[in-house]
Amino acid sequence: MIDSGRFNPARDDVEAADENHFVDAGDHPPLADTETPLATAFRQSTLFDLGQIDVRWEEELGTLWAFMTPLERPNSNMGLIRDTMAWQRESRRVFADRDGVLKFMVLGSRFPGVFNLGGDLEMFAECIQRRDRETLLKYGVACCEIVDRIWHCNDMNIINIGLAQGDALGGGLEALMCFDVIIAERQARFGLPEVLFGLFPGMGAYSILQRRVGPVMARQMIAEGRIYSADEMYEMGIVTQVVDTGTGEAATAQWIKDHAAHHAGYVGINRAGRRVNPMTLTELTDIVEMWTETALSLSDRDLRMMRRLAAAQTRLRG
Repeated sequence: MIDSGRFNPARDDVEAADENHFVDAGDHPPLADTETPLATAFRQSTLFDLGQIDVRWEEELGTLWAFMTPLERPNSNMGLIRDTMAWQRESRRVFADRDGVLKFMVLGSRFPGVFNLGGDLEMFAECIQRRDRETLLKYGVACCEIVDRIWHCNDMNIINIGLAQGDALGGGLEALMCFDVIIAERQARFGLPEVLFGLFPGMGAYSILQRRVGPVMARQMIAEGRIYSADEMYEMGIVTQVVDTGTGEAATAQWIKDHAAHHAGYVGINRAGRRVNPMTLTELTDIVEMWTETALSLSDRDLRMMRRLAAAQTRLRG
């Protein structure tokens, strides 16, 4: 049974920000069974008109594959946030009333060596310098809504899979840890380095880690800001499977094939876990309020470090 009370389409329309950024539902061909098979309809349509996420439907596996394709830095810029919201909203629009068709949603990245490096540090520094609390908070709340949707599987009977073929740092790791299953290539690195510039990961890290590894390890990971290997994340129980470099996509498809027959049972197990130890959007946004106030108290030295890290992200694109 889907927890339909959580889904709020009115909120989606407001928080998606730029309404013209998305294709109207009427732009897609109808998906009724009496017209064309689902796969044919998808081939005839872009499905989702997303600037920084490529989406592919694989009917045989019941899987919707999505890969981030950042235009500049491989981080969570506002354009990628809007596209992620659209991906979540449109996935539900297309599949929510077709129970059993969509079973798995996968999110990966096409940026070489990187899953996602987290928040838009250059934007953060600019907002802090001009004391723009509203923009910082709006950004943080949007990230929390994405985290909340991933954690709750977009309020659908699906299994969410995060595919890390490269580094997941800061907010990138916060988002990745929300997935039911995480498959990581061996070379990928993981960490929450915000403490290096006087901040803390405020968009879900503490909430998620406390539930996954307990409060002591959660605090340690956040306070130390160290980088972990894929094997270390597996040993902690955060990563589900570590695979060889270059095999992540094939390994994910194989995991899906191996577990598809018991899909309903895994969905039920995941839902029971969320019920026993619930994480609410209110909890997430309360913490992002604290994150915003902490950000506005950063020193000039902290901002210089933040900008150096942003410049390093830019050089990756070069």
